[in-house]
Amino acid sequence: MQKRLAGLEKIRIVQYGLGQVGIEIVETLLTRPWAELVGAIDLDEEKTGKDVGQFLRRPRQTGITVSRNVEELLSRTMPHVVTHATSPQMQIIFPQLVKILEHGANVISTAEELTYPFVKYPEAADKLDDLAKSRKRVVLGTGVNPGFVLDTLPVVLSGICQQVTSIRAERVVDASRMSSQLQSKLGVGLTAADFERKVADGSVRHVGLPESIGLIALAMSWKVGEIQERITPVVAEKDWERDGLKVQAGSVTGLRQLAKGILAGQELVVLDLRMYLGAQNQHDSILIEGIPPIDLTIKGGVHGERATPAILVNSIPRLESLEPGLRTVIDLPPPSARLNLTGDDRSVMLKTF
Repeated sequence: MQKRLAGLEKIRIVQYGLGQVGIEIVETLLTRPWAELVGAIDLDEEKTGKDVGQFLRRPRQTGITVSRNVEELLSRTMPHVVTHATSPQMQIIFPQLVKILEHGANVISTAEELTYPFVKYPEAADKLDDLAKSRKRVVLGTGVNPGFVLDTLPVVLSGICQQVTSIRAERVVDASRMSSQLQSKLGVGLTAADFERKVADGSVRHVGLPESIGLIALAMSWKVGEIQERITPVVAEKDWERDGLKVQAGSVTGLRQLAKGILAGQELVVLDLRMYLGAQNQHDSILIEGIPPIDLTIKGGVHGERATPAILVNSIPRLESLEPGLRTVIDLPPPSARLNLTGDDRSVMLKTF
C-alpha cells in the first residue's frame, strides 16, 4: 500500500550505492517526511539480501532489502528519483545512468565527473542529455566539492558584484578525519616516488577541480582557453601518529592540488585544494576580485562526508524546476534543508516525475 501525505504520494526514491556516502544519503532520506525510500542497490555480496538499516549509524529495521539486481528492483519499485553514489568516474557510471533513465526515473548523483562532463566527455554527455530529454527526466551531478564550496558558492557571491575580474577559492582539510578509502586517494603513506607514479596513472588525485572551473566559467560566461592542474605531495617532516594511523617521516601525508582556468594569460579562476594529515586552520575561503571585492572564509570548513549527502537530498525538491536533460548545479535553484513540503509542492513534483 502506498503511503500518502495530505492525500498525495511521497516521493519514491531508490538509493544506488551503499558506500559511506550512500549510507549517509539513506540516513538523510529517512529524516525527510516527503521521501519514501523504496529500494537500495549495491553489488557488495556482504550487503545484498540484508536490511539497509543494518548499515546505519543506529542500526534498525527499515523493511528495505539491499538488492544487486538493478533492473528487477527498478521495475518493481518504479521510483520517481534514484539517488546515486557509486563512482566519481563517468566511464563507470554512464551505463548505470542509462539503465536508470530507461526505467523512467530521474537521477541525482554524487559522481564528481558528472557535475560538468561536457568538455571531458562530450559524447557521453550528449547521449545522456538526449536520453533524459526523450524520457522527460533530469540527470544532475551535485555534491560539496565539486558542486558547492569551490563553484556554486563563489558564483552566488558574485551576484552582489557589479564587476568580477577573477575568482580564487581555497579549501584546507585535515585528512586524518577521512575514511581510509579517501586517504588512499590522497596518497597517504606512500613514498614521494610512488606518489608521483600514482598521480601519473590517475589513482591519486581529487576528482573535480576542472569540473568546478567549468561550472564557474559557465555561470560567468567566461571562455576559459586552458585549464592547468598540478598535484604535489605533502610530506611528513617527522613521524606522525593518530588513532592508530602511523606515517613515517619522509612519507606522504596528503596532497596539494592546484587548478587554474586561464584566458590570454590571465588567471580567471584559481582553485587551491590542500588535504593532508594534521592540516591546521581548516577552512574554505573565497576571494573575488571585483567591484565590490568579496573575501569570505568559513572557519573549520564544510564537512564534506556529511554535507555531500545533505546537498544531494536537499536538491531533490528542486528537480521539478529543471527542464528535462543533463543539467548542472548552476541550473538548479538554491537547495535548502526542507523537512516538509506543502501539498502544492508535492503535487507539482509528482506530476513532473
